[in-house]
Parts: sequence; C-alpha cells; structure tokens
Amino acid sequence: MLANLELCIQMRTIIGRKQEIAELTRRYGSGRAEFIAVYGRRRVGKTFLISEVLRDGMVFHHTGLSPYDRKRKVSLKAQLQNFQFSLIRHGLENIEQPKSWMEAFFMLEQLLDQLDNGSRQVVFIDELPWMDTPRSGFLTALESFWNGWACNRHNICFVVCGSATSWMLDNIINSKGGLYGRLTCEMRLSPFTLLETEQFFKSRNIVMSRYNVIQAYMILGGIPFYLDCFNPALSLAQNIDTLFFNRKAKLGDEFERLFNSIFDNADDCMKIIRCLGKRHAGFKRETIARETHINPNGDFSKLLKALIASDFVTKYVPWGNAGNDEYYKLSDCFCWFWLHFKENMIITEQDYWLHHLREPELSAWRGIAFEEVCLQHIQQIKMALQIAGVASHESALIVGGNKDTEGMQIDLLIDRADDVVNVCEMKYSKSAYVITKAYADKLMRHIAQIEQAHPEKKYHLTFVTASPIERNAYSDIVQSTVTAEELFR
Repeated sequence: MLANLELCIQMRTIIGRKQEIAELTRRYGSGRAEFIAVYGRRRVGKTFLISEVLRDGMVFHHTGLSPYDRKRKVSLKAQLQNFQFSLIRHGLENIEQPKSWMEAFFMLEQLLDQLDNGSRQVVFIDELPWMDTPRSGFLTALESFWNGWACNRHNICFVVCGSATSWMLDNIINSKGGLYGRLTCEMRLSPFTLLETEQFFKSRNIVMSRYNVIQAYMILGGIPFYLDCFNPALSLAQNIDTLFFNRKAKLGDEFERLFNSIFDNADDCMKIIRCLGKRHAGFKRETIARETHINPNGDFSKLLKALIASDFVTKYVPWGNAGNDEYYKLSDCFCWFWLHFKENMIITEQDYWLHHLREPELSAWRGIAFEEVCLQHIQQIKMALQIAGVASHESALIVGGNKDTEGMQIDLLIDRADDVVNVCEMKYSKSAYVITKAYADKLMRHIAQIEQAHPEKKYHLTFVTASPIERNAYSDIVQSTVTAEELFR
C-alpha cells in the first residue's frame, strides 16, 4: 500500500504520458527479464520519463558522450573511460579502464552481481547510439551482455534510450542480428498535445491564455525542453525574443545542434527538411531527391523513415489518389518556425517578435502554423465533431490546375466510414473570422469539384478556428465548426 502511495506521489510530477507510465510500471513489476527500448525526437522528455518512473529500482544509470556537431569525434577510449566512471559511481571499486566493450559489459555484470539482493534491478543506458563509435564492437558486446547474461536474470529491467532514431530503429528495434526479437517492449515518445502543453505551463507557474498557448505551440511544438525555457516573468513575445532573437539567445543555434546530435548524416537530413519547408503539402519522394541532390537509394529511404519516426516528417497519400502516390511533408512546428524566421529572413533586431506582432509576415506564418497544430490534433477535432468512434482516414487533397480546371489544396479531409467527408478549413485569427463572398464562392467551387470526381460521398464543410465565425450572409455554407478551445480536449 505504501509503495503504491509513493508511486502515485511520484507520478504527479509528470505531465501526460499516462500510457507510457502504465506500460513502464507494468514491465517493472512483471517479475521477468525486460529489455525496453525508448526512442523519439531529441528534447521530448525520454530521460525524464524513465528516470522518474523507474527511479526506485535504478541501480545503474549511464549516458553516452555526445558527439555534437559530428566534427568533434568522440573516441572509443573516451566512451570507455566515461563508462568506467559510471561503474565507479555506482559502487564498483578498484577497476581499471576497460580496453573493450566486451570487458566493459563484463564489469557491469560484476557490479550487478555485487548489488543483487533479489529485488528489481533497473539498468538504464541513455543515448545508447552515441556509444557506438566506428569499429568499436559495441553492438556485439551489447548482444553478448543481454543474450549471454541479462536475459536469464529475472530481476533485470534493462532500459535503453536514444534520440538518434535511425540508429535505434536499425540496430535495436528492427535488428537483424543478435538482438533480433529480443526486445520485450518498444516505446516511441511523442511531443505534448496542446492540453499537456497548457498543463506543463501551469506546473511552471506560467500564466498564459489558451490563445497564447496555441501560439507557443506553433513555435515550439509540444517539446518539453523548449517549453521549460520560458521565463514566467516575461510575456509570450518577450520569451520568443529571448529564446531566438536576442544576443546569446538560448535556442539561437538549436536547429543544427538538434540534427547533428541525432543523425550521422545530419547535412542530408537538414537538406530534406529545408526542401519540405518550401511547401506545406510536401513533395513526392522523387521530387525531394531531385531538389536535394541526394541519391534516392536505400539510405535515402532510411533517412525519410528516421525523420518520420522522430516526428519531423509525416508521410501520407493525398485523398482520392492511388495507394502508391505518397507524399512527405514537414510536420515539426519548431522547424517551420526556424526555417521561416531564422533562415529565410535576416533579422538583426533583438526585440523582433515584440515589435512585429501585427506585421503581415507573422500573420502569413500563423496561418500555416495553425494548420499544422490542427493536423497534430485530429483526434481532438473528431471528438469535437462527435465522430471519435467512427473509423476514418485523414489526408490532404492536392489538385493541379490547368486552363480548364481550377487547382486547389485542402490540408485536411476526414474520410469517414459512414461515407461522409469533412472538408476542413483551418483559420487562425484573434477576432471573429469573416467569410467573404469571394471566399464562399471559392469554397463552393471546390466542394462541387470534389463531388463531381467522387459523387458516392457526402461532403460537410468544416471550419476549425481560433475565434468564432462571424454570422453573415455567407457563413451558412459551414456545416460544422471546431473552436480552438476544443483542441485542448
């Protein structure tokens, strides 16, 4: 009973992550050897989650040395020395620096034997991919540790974690070698939702309206590390200037730092992100390869998969297209913001955000950014429309124009199993949104064009808005609305 109470008290410090907490807790109490791999975008809170949930049983915690920017090569010797220090900190005495990973993991076995009193032993290795330096034999030693020793110890809970998603996918989760089928649990950690972001701000005593929480999300996404950089004494605009535009801004070099710390071929990944940042609907695979001058081989496919697994990129098939007509689009809010204001514009003004809140440049960006926030909260939109229990497929629609047909792009269609399609328009404005005659005519032409191509469905025009729609002669064309408040479900 006391243990359960302590667990409840501990869980209160964690925002969201209910499913992940439940799964980790279940694995912790399974009574058998567990091999758990946790992965996800850097700064998303993997280390914090594992450390908080499994802290009571933690007997060994090690973090690989960062090879940040890939120019400063971290040697095998340095990684082994770092591992030696972790062994010493956790109680292994009178040891010399191991000469290989085989020797290092044998020392870990000795430490765990020494500490074994029959209770659960959580062994947590953080940023595992960083430890795998070239020709180090790291993976072979890891396989030997688990297959030859740890898997037979019923009280071992072995947790590995990494932000280098491509490495985690290739070498641990989808391993074709000695770790094939050895994982007992894999866990992908995603960014916060809007509601979790609001809860996080409240936990840090940051007072912010929901309108501003959405704006913060447009810029930083639901990334806990970025959100934790906010100063409660400053306004939203002042915080953005402090983080991005002021001298010595805390996130002033975050884009390259982020990609270089995750991917071995960070330059190619950034080329793909910059390419996708040119068009909200994204591009086909061959177009991305052509625009980035990257050979569209198997390695290129691995890059795209890793970017998807890290929540930077989304793959989808445009509505009404064949199943192999796949597009890739940039879905990371932070990257959209960075490309728009830090790379594509030369900004030297330190209080830029505070002084340009009403500028057209910011308004244009907000429109795209709000659409992306909505696309990341489709389940909340379905709940607001009271169709959460209806099976559906969500996608975008891209129709090229010609001299006879008007082109169009609709960022969200919810194609429901009951043969109704919600054609969603996302609009971000602080005051009530006004539908003009010209815009109403355009929307009705688009609906008619879709109906002509796919007459077997019914089409409901749906608006997702930050502010209510102003009632006028044209507002009745909208059959359903979702407010920004409902995105916080």
